[in-house]
Amino acid sequence: MNRTVQAILLFLLGGVLFHAGVTGLYLRYVKAGLRPLVLAAGVVLVIAAVATVWYARRRPAGDAAPLVSWLLVLPVFALVLAAPPALGSYSAMRDGTAVTAPRIVTPLPDGNPVRLSVIGYADRAVFDHGRSLAGRTVTITGFVAFDQGGAPYLVRMLLNCCAADAQPVKVGLTGRVPPVLQPDSWLEVTGVYSAEQARDPVNGGTIPFVDVAQARPVAPPADPYESLG
Repeated sequence: MNRTVQAILLFLLGGVLFHAGVTGLYLRYVKAGLRPLVLAAGVVLVIAAVATVWYARRRPAGDAAPLVSWLLVLPVFALVLAAPPALGSYSAMRDGTAVTAPRIVTPLPDGNPVRLSVIGYADRAVFDHGRSLAGRTVTITGFVAFDQGGAPYLVRMLLNCCAADAQPVKVGLTGRVPPVLQPDSWLEVTGVYSAEQARDPVNGGTIPFVDVAQARPVAPPADPYESLG
């Protein structure tokens, strides 16, 4: 392709990356902490496009680009027009729990109920054996998934870097579980620590439970994933 097509593709891709960083669309692909890099990449590509145009004006025009080369624009538009949904129950129940290695458990903040991430609750329930949760009411939010036996779980996908390396954090539900739940629906659960545990059939990891006192449906959050940093 000639430099004009190169410049257009660079500009479009840079614009899409910048748009994704500004609007939050990037959260479908990478964790929130990478937003500055996404924005920076978009700016760099736009600058590269401008530099390509400037260079092309200073050099004799090359051969015209074949029409088929414009098909390379389609994947760029697809990033905006057909962004994939966040990973949900189908992926979660086919991968093993991310709760497999001990992590540092810090003291809970004051107040009741205390809002925790799903991984925050799971780490305390599994590796601290619920000691830091004793006498506390917690609120956690995730999407609903079911195992092969129909048991409900509250799940959040944990990212190390991007959606490609996401692993599920599964918390079993016991107590006042709503009688009708739909896979991939989002639920805010308020309850207390339960000593009940299960083994993940995929990787043998421990799945903790929460004793539900109250549950209500909520809209999917802007950032559907969790991360450790």
